Amino acid sequence: MERIRTSLSIARDPWGSFEQVHPVLLSDLKRVTQTFGLAQYEQCLASCQYALDYVWEKLNTGHWKDISDQWRQIYYSVSYYKSVCLYELHHPPLKCIKTCDMGILMGVKPLKWDLCLKELASTLHKLHESTELVKDIPAAKIPRLELISPSEDKSIQRVSCPSLESFRKQWLSIGQPVIITDCMHHWPALDKWSLAYFQTVAGLRTVPVEIGSRYTDDDWSQQLLTISQFIQQYIVKHQAEGAPARRGYLAQHQLFDQIPELRDDIIVPEYCCLGESPDPDINAWFGPEGTVSPLHQDPKDNLLCQVKGRKLVKLCPPDMADCLYVNEGMLANTSQVDVESIDLQKFPLAAKVSFTESVLHPGEMLFIPAKYWHHVRSLDLSFSVSFWWS
Repeated sequence: MERIRTSLSIARDPWGSFEQVHPVLLSDLKRVTQTFGLAQYEQCLASCQYALDYVWEKLNTGHWKDISDQWRQIYYSVSYYKSVCLYELHHPPLKCIKTCDMGILMGVKPLKWDLCLKELASTLHKLHESTELVKDIPAAKIPRLELISPSEDKSIQRVSCPSLESFRKQWLSIGQPVIITDCMHHWPALDKWSLAYFQTVAGLRTVPVEIGSRYTDDDWSQQLLTISQFIQQYIVKHQAEGAPARRGYLAQHQLFDQIPELRDDIIVPEYCCLGESPDPDINAWFGPEGTVSPLHQDPKDNLLCQVKGRKLVKLCPPDMADCLYVNEGMLANTSQVDVESIDLQKFPLAAKVSFTESVLHPGEMLFIPAKYWHHVRSLDLSFSVSFWWS
């Protein structure tokens, strides 16, 4: 922490590049750097909180995509100062780390800012790792949804580690789904990932958790929890007391960008190099058995890699959209049809849709072409990683 404190004290004034900032806010931002440089942490913390409250209003006004990057950059930078001040004033470690995570989740690092919130959060977490680790649930006690295996004529094709050229010609170029086996054996995550491991590496880190059966439900919501809280409330408690009325799901979150230690446990599949960008969007999917992603489509090609547990996946091609009663507005990529219990009176055209389906096992990856409709249900406690690329 001494190195971080020193680096922050001598860092360039980060506020000069911000335009259209209210003079009162700019004055307070300058007071942040001045008081920090003088080790006046109480005064610095007060100025940080004023600035963060002001910027928070800007971040929560209008549509997220229209928010100016300067507000996110200010939020990121001030969060760094606030985290260090909290640490110097001996506030609880969780409060310091949560401040870092809020800066990472809501902010963006300024281009000329040398200091990194991810590194600060990792440093603080290592200094204050929880000693009350969640014990792993014995495999025999983890709830499992045992389903009849899909018939062979409805199964998704499986192939063992095809070459790049074979994958491009036979599946990628024609937009055909396929399950690829024997290509993840070198992933450290296959051996390392467990509840205890996540608790040790990232237990105090704050993440957004989806609460509810599926994101199309009226009572669906999101909640910020530490990974330890998520494991205790929605996995351990789930195992001990049975399925809760509302499940928790860490879904479609860029966890590996937030926590680099976990990024080291996964390897980008070689097939992603066939896209236009060398850097795919990587998302984590972590939750108990019974979590559901309703029938939807994504704009990019996807490799869904299963690390732990099993998932039942149902697919149908893009040209079936007219029979799927697609939502309007924000959910325009999602069908209204519940494919596990189709209401043909309400959705009669859905009778024309034929699905392929298979169970995705640990160590397997499923190629889902762009715009392909897919429905996913976890059959066990499950860790998955998706790679989206164009």
